[in-house]
Amino acid sequence: MAKSSGSADSAGASKAWPVFRSLQGYRATFFTHDLFAGLTLAAIAIPEQIATARLGGFTPQIGFFAFWAGSLAFAAFGSNRFLSCGADSTITPIFAGGLAMLAASGSGDYLALAAALAVMVGLLLVAAGVFRLGWIADLLSVPVTIGFLAGISVHIIISQLPGLLGMPAPSGPMLQKLAILAGHLTETNLFTLAIGLGVLAIVVISERIDARIPGALIGLVLASAGVGLFGLDTRGVTVLGAVPAAMPQLAIPEISLARVPSLISLSLIIAVIIMVQTAATTRSFLSSPDEPADVDRDFIGVGAGSLLSGLIGAFPVNASPPRTAVVTETGGRSQLASLVAVAIVIALLAFGASLLGRIPNAALGGVLLFVALRIIRLSQIVAIYRQAFGEFLLIISTAAAIIVLPIEQGVGIGIALSLLHGIWSTTRARIVIFERVPGTSIWWPSSPNLPGEQEPGVIVAGFQAPLSFLNAYDFRRDILDALQSAPEKVRLLVLEATGIVEIDFTAAQILRDLIRKCHADGVDFAIARLESIRAQEAMTRLGINELLGPDRQFRSVEEAIRALGKPKN
Repeated sequence: MAKSSGSADSAGASKAWPVFRSLQGYRATFFTHDLFAGLTLAAIAIPEQIATARLGGFTPQIGFFAFWAGSLAFAAFGSNRFLSCGADSTITPIFAGGLAMLAASGSGDYLALAAALAVMVGLLLVAAGVFRLGWIADLLSVPVTIGFLAGISVHIIISQLPGLLGMPAPSGPMLQKLAILAGHLTETNLFTLAIGLGVLAIVVISERIDARIPGALIGLVLASAGVGLFGLDTRGVTVLGAVPAAMPQLAIPEISLARVPSLISLSLIIAVIIMVQTAATTRSFLSSPDEPADVDRDFIGVGAGSLLSGLIGAFPVNASPPRTAVVTETGGRSQLASLVAVAIVIALLAFGASLLGRIPNAALGGVLLFVALRIIRLSQIVAIYRQAFGEFLLIISTAAAIIVLPIEQGVGIGIALSLLHGIWSTTRARIVIFERVPGTSIWWPSSPNLPGEQEPGVIVAGFQAPLSFLNAYDFRRDILDALQSAPEKVRLLVLEATGIVEIDFTAAQILRDLIRKCHADGVDFAIARLESIRAQEAMTRLGINELLGPDRQFRSVEEAIRALGKPKN
């Protein structure tokens, strides 16, 4: 029987392909599927790339350049068959805010800095893929990621309000901008407001009916026609204006060395966010259910996209979950769908650039409003509020930092909060006393709701976290408290170590001191169910086994008690 191109049997051969991996095993019958998926992708991507470029202070053709670079490079060097790479509204407000602190938005310096940033981000992502650093994508917890997206969403909404209301864009921090706009609501241009909200409504309705309907494109076409038919450009409705039909040229971005340090921290932040979104996208839209996601290879693909984007004068690119979903839902079979979309965008810029100039800015604002509303994970926010209020506060804190502070600083704080939350969770690990389930040899954490029995003179204590410098001192204190509070003299302490997957140097020293104290007090010390290979290696390497003595590690608690728990005559 013939096998599909994404079958498990082809996985090994596919990974042997150095470039265009998604075309491994390609069949002629797939072409019509990729052609239709590419046409749909282009219809979705064209208005989105224009709007995202405008969000970052770039002209439409720069957004198209970013789409070309991301799509071509990922098709060549990425792994996922469906992933769409290009300009992305998640990262654009972040790097645009950072670059605006270094140069005026839209100026020559601004464009050069954006291109240099793209090159730096691309190099970081390629290095992350080559050195298999996919675990970095897991550094942001779900609540912090949700808070980050909520904050970005507010940034996008506030940035588009002037265009929707027909007002000049105010300067200053986000909240100050919002206050200024609120004070001038009576000056709203009802035509621009109607256009923006109308396009938003068309996109929302189209999405509800079928995600494959290019609602944004339909909305832009209708809005452009309305401006021409009713002469709305004479009533305060601004349009994009002339869009140059220039093609990109390869060139190394020219910036002074003094500017490079200013871009380093921003490039690190952007790279981490791209890694998180790329990993989430490639894991959500697997090339084949029988073939695991190759996250590291996809980092290389997206990194190559950013690198090429910078070399042709554009800005960093990112994986797009919505556009990737469109490719899968329209039956795309490979990255050829993205290449078809690229060809269509090139043709539009070469032969139809004049059509783009008639698009009203308010219509693009409506598209971006939809993007902003779509990235807010309201259902997840509600679920976290109900189930884990402490982590809900992480959402609020991250979103507030991104809204109130300069955006790149807010993102940095969000990353720091995620790491601190992980550290705090590890430090909360405490000793748990185990009891035997009556009539069995099973030892289980004691609970007031479950009957259990103790063994006279024996304490069974479990620790359900890596043993490290973050929790080792609490571990020692809890063990000593358990020994002192025992109703009778303890002759055996069994450490149930299922959860101890790692032991660092500091924790090893504390564990060694604890074993010495137990021996000095006449308490035998045993370890049961230490299943982690890394922890076992640490026991040998750090001298714990030598101090513990022979025959003091067991496969079960019951085995340890049978061997050592009998009272000595």
